[in-house]
Amino acid sequence: MLNYLASRRRVTPSCQLAVGLLVLSSVAHAQETVQEARVEEPSKFFEQKILPVLVSKCYACHSQQAEELEGSLRLDSRDGVRHGGDSGPAVVPGSESQSLLLTAMRSKDNPMPPDDPLSAEVVEDFRSWIVSGAVDPRDAVEELPYREPDYRESRKYWAFQPVLPPTMPEVHNPNWCSSPIDHFVLSRLEAEGLEPSRPASPEVLLRRLTFDLTGLPPTLEQLDGFLQDPSDEAYRQIVDELLDSPHYGERQSQHWLDVVRYAETEGFEYDRLMPDLWRYRDYVIAAFNSDKPYDQFLMEQIAGDELGDEPELRIAAGFHRLGAVRRNAGNQAVASSRNEVLTERTDIIGSAILGLTVGCARCHDHKFDPIPQRDYYRLQAFVAATQEDNVSLRNGDERQRLVALRKELEAKVDDLKVIVANLDGDEELRVKAEIQELEAQMPPDGPTICSVKNDWESSTPVALLKRGDPDLPGPTVGMRSLGVLSPDERVELPYDSPRPRSTLAQQLTDPRHPLTARVMVNRIWQQHFGSGIVDTPNDFGKNGARPSHPELLDYLADRFVQSGWQFKSLHREIVTSSVYRQASAGADEGSGSDEGLGTDELSSKLQTVDPKNRLLSHFSRRRLSGEEIRDAMLVIAGRLNSTLGGPSVVLPVEQELVDQLYKPSQWEVTRDEQQHHRRSIYLLAKRNLRHPFMEVFDQPSSQTSCGVRQQSTHARQALELLNGPIANQLSSALASRLLRESDGESVSVVRRAYRLVTARDPLTMELKLSQEFIQEVGLEEFSLALFNLNAFLYVE
Repeated sequence: MLNYLASRRRVTPSCQLAVGLLVLSSVAHAQETVQEARVEEPSKFFEQKILPVLVSKCYACHSQQAEELEGSLRLDSRDGVRHGGDSGPAVVPGSESQSLLLTAMRSKDNPMPPDDPLSAEVVEDFRSWIVSGAVDPRDAVEELPYREPDYRESRKYWAFQPVLPPTMPEVHNPNWCSSPIDHFVLSRLEAEGLEPSRPASPEVLLRRLTFDLTGLPPTLEQLDGFLQDPSDEAYRQIVDELLDSPHYGERQSQHWLDVVRYAETEGFEYDRLMPDLWRYRDYVIAAFNSDKPYDQFLMEQIAGDELGDEPELRIAAGFHRLGAVRRNAGNQAVASSRNEVLTERTDIIGSAILGLTVGCARCHDHKFDPIPQRDYYRLQAFVAATQEDNVSLRNGDERQRLVALRKELEAKVDDLKVIVANLDGDEELRVKAEIQELEAQMPPDGPTICSVKNDWESSTPVALLKRGDPDLPGPTVGMRSLGVLSPDERVELPYDSPRPRSTLAQQLTDPRHPLTARVMVNRIWQQHFGSGIVDTPNDFGKNGARPSHPELLDYLADRFVQSGWQFKSLHREIVTSSVYRQASAGADEGSGSDEGLGTDELSSKLQTVDPKNRLLSHFSRRRLSGEEIRDAMLVIAGRLNSTLGGPSVVLPVEQELVDQLYKPSQWEVTRDEQQHHRRSIYLLAKRNLRHPFMEVFDQPSSQTSCGVRQQSTHARQALELLNGPIANQLSSALASRLLRESDGESVSVVRRAYRLVTARDPLTMELKLSQEFIQEVGLEEFSLALFNLNAFLYVE
């Protein structure tokens, strides 16, 4: 040891001596500890000292005979002790510190067993047993057949009850109601002694409607027409026009893309671009525009590749490619990587479609909801055979040649990446340059569909993983949907059952399913009111929020299914209701009260009874999303390129951000500047680099499903709107448009500007101040100031 230390550089003789003595001392101490702990006749010691304690103190909760196995820990077999439970191995032979069983016995705060702490002598016996090797002569106890839980009590929870059409509630003021929706809302308001707000003004209502249905501000023609005729019939005609607009699909698809964590790159370190995944985005937009029924929409995404070879179906199945994927050079097929992929594909079905935190049951039984760990892996079994499938649209010979060349180059790159991990200095730079050169030679994939397919040869039965660890497989399971949501007679299907995802999709879209329709109509309601009837849209379980209007939720879910799962008819009923057409001011701000409450008294009651406006006594105003702000500025400035679909657009960003990417070449700015003015839905969705403008206005990360976007207010937003390139370029374009389309008089310029930006005429004071501002600092600065108004950034 001392000779070895002397051979190393930068180690002084005194350090050599000190380290050597320390090592020798540690070895001697370890030998002494083992000697102290060594027991004679280990098997006999276990039978006399250890086993009786386990039987009398532990088996009641941690054995085959336990009524309910605590922490998934079995102590009645050698394997059970070694594998442990939810927290890890109970005993690590030879290691006192890593054996959790000994730690629990010594605990002062939470000793085990809890009601009868063990004596110091017994604890010492266990320490001696563990340190001397934890000899355990018991054979492994055979696992008992799995018994399905009794779900009768669990199914009494509201979200697991069947959807039944509710009885229409009676209200005191039926004249206010223009839809069944209004009856449910007004009934709750009247029960709390509250009343609805007055109707919104035509300007406010039209702007709210166009942003909600298309994500764009109203045109001047729409504004003028509705102000001339704000009748109910004219309003319904505008609703139909907006629902038929191609911009409707662009707006509605963004909500779905948030939920399914859509991105076109794989994330993690490499964050490489997936081939032509933008086709999935275009599929979603087209589905909403054509009003594709939701059950068909889900069926195609879950099992499109099983339904046929049509391009649309293969594109839809790209749903399973939307999760982040870890690419480790030379180590891509290991069990942990595959487990991560299957976890992504399982969890998103739970959060996006079922509205349940199914992923919490991956490592152990769900702590709140009736989802056993076995059910998690049964659900995973439906997707276990899915493998990536990039379907080339080239002809056969050309495709084979390019695939062979790409595989050859990828193999060389993988080999070099393994080598470069062990290099530094000039050698590292040389090999990295060689990698970049090889990557530059990679042939383009050409037109491609990013999809999946079932690969039965490489698939294996799904095993229940202890603590979610692929290195600790338990019993294998077959396919079965969650027990609490399934008929008791539904059986577990073999893991190699044909068309597994088609079977899953059929079960999820069964009209009798208690969650599929409820979850989706709740998302649609949230789009219009800012908050869902259940304001935890991805969690309908016991740890989530309770519905503010449970009967209304069931009415909408039943209506959705009975109408053929059609989105547009549901949107139409919501936006034509009286509750949607309310003003954002409460009843205390101008409408008075039939019950004689004064303004201050009613305002106080609103704050006490319903401070978050969950009962909908008025419309809750919201800030526009980053996409809506940018798109609205493009429209107002006259710059919007309204082309639909196609490859994604890459906008220029600060070079410092691009340089932080693993491969800066991944951010290749689109050369055609006309493409830079496309709608924000068509911008490249890259996991490791969100566009700064979108990020500052709370665009969610695509790492996980986003059920509801958070809204923040901070200084960076103002700085972006005042100093950012997008705001400044488009304010300049707006100034040019105002000069082109007005007679040059400041009054007409200001009025046109306000109508474009806020969909209303300026107030008298606003007109005066705006004229003075333009004269002092110019029209471009005035246009920039308008983009910073709350009247522009918020929808009332």
